[in-house]
Amino acid sequence: MAERIRPEEADGAMEKRVLASFGRQGLMAHLGARISRVEPGRVHIVLPGRPEVTQHHGYFHAGATGAIADTAGGYAAYTLFPEEAEVLTVEYKINLLAPAVGDHIEAVGTVLRSGRTLTVCLLEVYGVRDGGERKLVANGQQTLIRVDTP
Repeated sequence: MAERIRPEEADGAMEKRVLASFGRQGLMAHLGARISRVEPGRVHIVLPGRPEVTQHHGYFHAGATGAIADTAGGYAAYTLFPEEAEVLTVEYKINLLAPAVGDHIEAVGTVLRSGRTLTVCLLEVYGVRDGGERKLVANGQQTLIRVDTP
């Protein structure tokens, strides 16, 4: 069994690995999303508001909201995995609690339990206005599987 990274052992290498992997995410680049915070078991992703990520009423599109939530949870899990492991989403559920409005939205993925094979994450998405006002617009839960690479 490969070891998991413990928070007290985390260093810049884990963050570099996460950022390098995120840089290969075609959808995140297409949406204009970026990682704003990385720590063991927790990742924040910011998506700036612009017409290309909205729906017909001008709110952030549910697809964009779900995509950054799924990705934040995936990378939160990835922070706890050893270097030779990858992560894939098995399933996720998201509840859209309010119209996603703001200058940007911020997804926060937090590991609830990291196991040898499956990891469960809490997903939260906030609408954020300039000036710092934050409102929870979506939440959910995600199950991920660790895949060890040869």
